Amino acid sequence: MAKCFSNLLLCGTIATCWLWSSPVAAQDAAAAENPLNVRSLLAAGGTIGFVIVGLSVAMVALVVEHLLSIRPSALMPPGLAEALHRAMSERQYQAADKLCRERPSYLSDVVSAGLQEVGLGYAAVEKGMEDASQEQAARLYRKIEYLSVIGTLAPMLGLMGTVWGMIQAFSEFANKAVPQPSDFAPAISQALVTTLMGLVVAIPAMAAFALFRNRIDEYVAETSLLAEQVFTPYKRGPDGAQRKSDPVERRPVRLPIPPVVAEREPQT
Repeated sequence: MAKCFSNLLLCGTIATCWLWSSPVAAQDAAAAENPLNVRSLLAAGGTIGFVIVGLSVAMVALVVEHLLSIRPSALMPPGLAEALHRAMSERQYQAADKLCRERPSYLSDVVSAGLQEVGLGYAAVEKGMEDASQEQAARLYRKIEYLSVIGTLAPMLGLMGTVWGMIQAFSEFANKAVPQPSDFAPAISQALVTTLMGLVVAIPAMAAFALFRNRIDEYVAETSLLAEQVFTPYKRGPDGAQRKSDPVERRPVRLPIPPVVAEREPQT
């Protein structure tokens, strides 16, 4: 997964550099009339603009990776639930655990955690699956959290670039003897470029974060329900009930110790 993400990040970087550096005839023709094009905006953004561009490349790579990994076929492989249900119906727990190891996914991790507790009854199986599902869901939420970070940092960086540009613009404006508004307007326009770039990156990043968060909520619920259906034969069978011969471990109860009153014998 890390290698795939690195390849996606490299491809996104190359594509972004090519789009912004390739000569386009129509764009060059319009540049003479309107200075606001991709190249001029990138040049006006300065160092902070390039940082925001790097965040946009990372955002595109993350969105592509999440589209490939957070989907039903990746979390719940087709045919896996049916094969596990068939193995559980035949009480082949070792075969079911082997199948989970051969086809790693969200569903297989949850079912495998339940298979580790088959000797303790269905209550222990259900608790093991619940813990595994929460752990896997937390991993998915942590993975999409980077989109939220990008959506928060991009406008803040843009605002910082705008403030820095305004400081430079006012300093140049103050050094002139007779300043004109026409001399001040281009500096302000260039200072606002980084804010525009930050918003362009932040809006799709936050939208993608909300989309994937809702996907995770939906798929986690579906996977948990599917895992419970896999264990339906075990739950209804004799192995699902807790064995009476298995002693239930109980913690010793400590009774309160009454105060001891020491009585001295009267001296004779």
